[in-house]
Amino acid sequence: MKRVLAVVLFLYLPYFAFSQRFAGQIPVEKKYKFKDVYDSTYGINIYERLVTALEADSVRNDKRGYACQGWVEDFYENGALLHRGYYIDGQIKIFKNYYDNGKLERDFKLIDYKKSKMDIFYRDGKPKVEMLYNEGAVLKETDYYENGQVEYTEEADKDGMVKVRNSFYENGKPESTFEVSDKKKNKYSKKEYHSNGGIKEEGILVYSESSLDYVKDGEWKTYDEKGSLISDEIYVGGEMSQKKK
Repeated sequence: MKRVLAVVLFLYLPYFAFSQRFAGQIPVEKKYKFKDVYDSTYGINIYERLVTALEADSVRNDKRGYACQGWVEDFYENGALLHRGYYIDGQIKIFKNYYDNGKLERDFKLIDYKKSKMDIFYRDGKPKVEMLYNEGAVLKETDYYENGQVEYTEEADKDGMVKVRNSFYENGKPESTFEVSDKKKNKYSKKEYHSNGGIKEEGILVYSESSLDYVKDGEWKTYDEKGSLISDEIYVGGEMSQKKK
């Protein structure tokens, strides 16, 4: 028996010494801290640069240096799951991210070969953002306050032209509206509101190719919180040409 034990020790000790010597050189899976992956505004968005459907151009490699294939998981230092995604040639097709408390942070999935969907959640599980994409461009978006009220909505056509872009105060009242009034001429009706619900400013915006932005065009009126007219101005291509009041 002693002879057998001596042989075992003789065979094991060199391996133990070797493993101790080179342990620091063996690749280990990286563990993440929540503060290093979470952005207070955009959430856990570090994987978006790898999403094929969002026209990403980055590639993720495994610890051997090859492009990731199949299901890949990342974990927090506390052992909780951070990310689970399906990769093809180093880019993500579908994935889910999680908070360090185990709650789902976002869920990205494909609808068809052109459309995809992203749902983002607050830490308590309430919806934060819902986004529908068409070939990487936002087709529809809805943002929510933590109290569940809608904060922002946007819709675009398949060519990427915005049709509606509205924002709301936390009490649910409109803050601004932006809607197509003349699609052929790229004109939009714009209104801004006081927090009491009264109109603050209203007029027409037109898209300017030179400035690559929307500029005032035509008659613009502003009002105080009681609804009284403050100013009435005429604009041409973003420049005021006449002041009526």
